[in-house]
Amino acid sequence: MRKHIVAGNWKMNKSLQEGVALATELKEMLAAQKPNCDVIIGTPFIHLATVSELLKDSVIAVSAENCADKESGAYTGEVSASMVKSTGAEYVILGHSERREYYHETPEILKEKVDLALANGLKVIFCIGESLEERDANKQEAVCKAELAGSVFHLTAEQWKNVVIAYEPIWAIGTGKTATAEQAEEIHAYIRSCVAEVYGAEVADETSILYGGSCKASNAPELFGKPNIDGGLIGGASLKADDFKGIIDAWN
Repeated sequence: MRKHIVAGNWKMNKSLQEGVALATELKEMLAAQKPNCDVIIGTPFIHLATVSELLKDSVIAVSAENCADKESGAYTGEVSASMVKSTGAEYVILGHSERREYYHETPEILKEKVDLALANGLKVIFCIGESLEERDANKQEAVCKAELAGSVFHLTAEQWKNVVIAYEPIWAIGTGKTATAEQAEEIHAYIRSCVAEVYGAEVADETSILYGGSCKASNAPELFGKPNIDGGLIGGASLKADDFKGIIDAWN
């Protein structure tokens, strides 16, 4: 049975002290009421070691929001997959639309990052999704398939077990617009069919595919009720413990 997952992505928010306070609040909330899904929080690099230590005996796993496409060396300002792993983090978010758009991360760069993350024992939350222009041109399926083919479909079936896919309609990120549950289910089903073409139906059925476009407590139950939506990658709503817990509770 594939995992249900609610993953937070703090993006570039929270000082170290604020992040520790939020992680502590979440830990206490979820200790009092055990969640019915896996819970992950994606934090900036500065939080990883402290928050991983804080949460090590809890139900919450920790993710980085990025890692370098190089193993080590003279790359000032970069943080490698092995460094991320050394903090106690279990996951890394790769391919997020903000990284693709603002930092010009190509499919080739992302392929390198994916390979290094997996080689260093991290699990990958790999993001794909189309822009408003691509959606209006009905190209969403072609875009998603190309992003998968460009960066992750070279992996072995064994490696694939450590990959979670997050579908994020770029036009719905932080805009308040949300794909309808039906639109989201349609593309999630298509993504699963693409995985099945490469790895077979059994592997595809075990693959968790998260929705990542303005998911909040009010729409999470409808989204998560769809057969091919296995949870959410949560941006803004992960920055307040009550909001994030409201989404986690959609699995209860």
